[in-house]
Amino acid sequence: MKDPILQESALSLIEGMRSGRTTAVAVMRAALQRIKALEPDVRAFAHFDAAAALALAERGDKERASGDPPGSLHGLPVAVKDIIDTADFPTEYGGEIFLGRQPERDATIVKRLRAAGAIVIGKTVTSQYALFVPGPTRNPRDLTRTPGGSSSGSAAAVAAGFVPVALGTQTNGSVIRPASYCGIVGFKPSLGALPRTGILRHSALIDHPGIFAESVVDAALVLDAIAGEDVEDSLSRNLPSALLDAALDSDKAPRLAVAFGPFESRAEPATHEALSGFLVHLPLRVDAIELGPEFATAEATLRALMCAGVAESLGPDIDPAATHVPELVVRLVKEGRALSAVDLLAAWTRRDSLRSELIARISDYDAVLTFASTGPAPPASDRTGDPIFATLWTLIGAPAYSLPLLRSADGLPIGVQAVGAPGHDVELTSAAAWLMRVAADSKAGS
Repeated sequence: MKDPILQESALSLIEGMRSGRTTAVAVMRAALQRIKALEPDVRAFAHFDAAAALALAERGDKERASGDPPGSLHGLPVAVKDIIDTADFPTEYGGEIFLGRQPERDATIVKRLRAAGAIVIGKTVTSQYALFVPGPTRNPRDLTRTPGGSSSGSAAAVAAGFVPVALGTQTNGSVIRPASYCGIVGFKPSLGALPRTGILRHSALIDHPGIFAESVVDAALVLDAIAGEDVEDSLSRNLPSALLDAALDSDKAPRLAVAFGPFESRAEPATHEALSGFLVHLPLRVDAIELGPEFATAEATLRALMCAGVAESLGPDIDPAATHVPELVVRLVKEGRALSAVDLLAAWTRRDSLRSELIARISDYDAVLTFASTGPAPPASDRTGDPIFATLWTLIGAPAYSLPLLRSADGLPIGVQAVGAPGHDVELTSAAAWLMRVAADSKAGS
């Protein structure tokens, strides 16, 4: 059973630590005790230092007692995916050829986490090189099943109750799918909302950092602290306003649509039924958007951009050590190098065309609902699952939430994906919080 402290939201914990109702040390000790009990089975962490985490919590309590103003994330334990640089932990990309790699400085979003008072307690397992080769992490909801990839450890750490919040990344479906499988909230903001400085690069057009949390409010709280322009990431930009305010002020019914398209058949029949049942019980109209076969090009387009980026970013390190790298990763590098300049220009053009078309179709809505995954988490032996339902939205840089709103027949979680037009993170966050509240009210009244 969870310690009562760990049943509180991140926002509640921070308010408690800032007011003196609880302490950073008490929160950290509860988290460390749970990790000690469950981590041998879950295996969420690649690197973890309990003593250092407790020492940082003690320092935070002393600073608060001395009158130093606490940051917006004061004392909050956070875990960070092992492709995001940290100056105090190795960052090894989940791969043998990077064992012992120690960054000299934090990634920008980690630096901002610490500046806000959060405590990084460890680095979480990623699929090898953040691609498709799974790590050892298991799904806390069912240890025989995958937590997804590539942000497997971050999703599992939140789902297991080790930390209230964790950082991940998504180049295809690596935030949305693990959140769906693990029954938590996953948020991938618009391209550029979170800078990528200090994060393993796959492709500048489709690399997105993201957040795992138990609630939309907690995800928004952390994103507000770490988002914004960074001079070292030319695509980064500031959000128009605070997401936490949008998440807390979610009484207004959103404008909703549901989108189905050329990949619809890849969702399991039971997932179709579960999503249809959820939509029927919403207390407002949900419009339907049909995405025709022209959107099927998204899968090959994203793959081309990703493979080319992997070949450029990882290829020089893999070449002299290919025998120590999974064959699948070597094949992706070769595939990227086989693309011509014309192939890449065509992929960029298709991406821009799809982006323009989708923005035109979805901009009138606060949230467009669709599948977050094909179904519940598959067995771990089936690798990390199919990312297809995140592909289109990642390709165009749209903000997306996976919301834990559905269940399979045997009780496993399935997410509903809520997406917005690029740059409409505020509207989407308000809609996502509304959906979670309506679902909770419906459950309480049933």
